[in-house]
Amino acid sequence: MPFPSASLAADPERRASGQEAGARVPAPLMVSFALAVGLGWAWLAVLVAAMLPATDMTALGPGMGWLNRFNLFAGLPEGARAALAVLCTPDAGHFGMPGAGPWGAGDLALVFLMWLAMVLAMMLPSAAPMLAAFDRRARAERIGSAATVLVALGYLAVWTLFAVAATVVQAGLTVLGALTPAMAPASLVLAGSTLIAAGLYQLTPMKAACLVRCRVPATALASGWRADRRAVIRFGIGQGIACFGCCWALMAVMFAVGIMNVVWIAILGAIMTVEKAVVSRGLSYAIGLLLAAWGAGLILASPVGARLLAAAGLN
Repeated sequence: MPFPSASLAADPERRASGQEAGARVPAPLMVSFALAVGLGWAWLAVLVAAMLPATDMTALGPGMGWLNRFNLFAGLPEGARAALAVLCTPDAGHFGMPGAGPWGAGDLALVFLMWLAMVLAMMLPSAAPMLAAFDRRARAERIGSAATVLVALGYLAVWTLFAVAATVVQAGLTVLGALTPAMAPASLVLAGSTLIAAGLYQLTPMKAACLVRCRVPATALASGWRADRRAVIRFGIGQGIACFGCCWALMAVMFAVGIMNVVWIAILGAIMTVEKAVVSRGLSYAIGLLLAAWGAGLILASPVGARLLAAAGLN
């Protein structure tokens, strides 16, 4: 069923009023947006808080050690901390996370929910400019804010599929022993290789093309536009695919810094938001070079790197 639509070019008065109305996103949409992002962060906060009694938070990855100051049981023996974890949180201190042993369907579902929370926390904020631009167009065309909701759902559908894929990858790495029980990389080589791959992708033409589409959806909005529900959902899915092409490598960095590392969830979310807001290809290059250099440093610091340096006569 099509939305009611009209040509802005044929009605300058409506065009002007649409531009004026588009100065800001309606409050209900902003509230819904904030609630979705807040829900993602709330779930991540619950997971991390449940780990505090029995976990040295440095095991979750770089930057997480500061949370140990909130661990009231930090001075207790390890056995006492584990016992308190059993009493304070269900599933032996792994509230909302897989327990020990082989993963079942329930474990996969829990990990999927974790990745979905990360998607809400990291990818929705970076989509705000795109959704605001679409909402301005939708209200100028008098098709209502429901269209913006459909765009957001199409966008999130793509990232929900990413959460499924990330869950499968995490399960595979866990089976291979490549991840620690704290969901951090078990070797510097894995962390370094992931960072190098993500950094190099930042330098590719595909990254640049997807970033432009993700940053400036005006071309997609202007070409072949039809104000009906299918077109709106297709636009949202298209934007989701473009932003996936732009951001998947930065999301994959979580496998290098620790999947439950909320510090880096915040950092990477901010990087992706700024990258889409700042019209500068140099920023993407700088991020890529820093990630690649960091990854190379980790590999050189590993036993594999030591052997390579020794073989080259540099150690």
